[in-house]
Amino acid sequence: MGPAPSPSGIDPRGPRVGAALTSALLVLAIVVGGSGGLMVLAVVVASFLLGTVGGVGRTWQGLLYRVLIRPRLVAPQELEDPRPPRFAQGIGLAITGVGLILGLLGVTWALPVFAGIALIAAFLNAAFGLCLGCEMYLLLLRVRSPRTA
Repeated sequence: MGPAPSPSGIDPRGPRVGAALTSALLVLAIVVGGSGGLMVLAVVVASFLLGTVGGVGRTWQGLLYRVLIRPRLVAPQELEDPRPPRFAQGIGLAITGVGLILGLLGVTWALPVFAGIALIAAFLNAAFGLCLGCEMYLLLLRVRSPRTA
């Protein structure tokens, strides 16, 4: 049994814009630090939760892209499978969620470390279109799928 059929595609520029906005928030969380940084990180965690549950189009970043940016662009040449970016949102949720929980428990190094890890991934996606979570998704599909001769 192969993977489920691909749902309708998404504009691949949307997740990159979302990653740029997330990068900015993560930089702010690290720079502000302390309880203010944890509040900013909580916004990032909530955003990743929305993206994990509803897909990248259901996040506030997706809404900003659809309303403010997408109308000014030509249609994309190709659409992207929404499942890898949604999986990537789950990875971001796990990483930033651990950082937030540990930070709330008083582990002072958790905010810069976990926000920094998420920042690296978000920046790579925003700047170069390299979605690490998407690559993990595709790798897991290859490992899980039976090999054909």
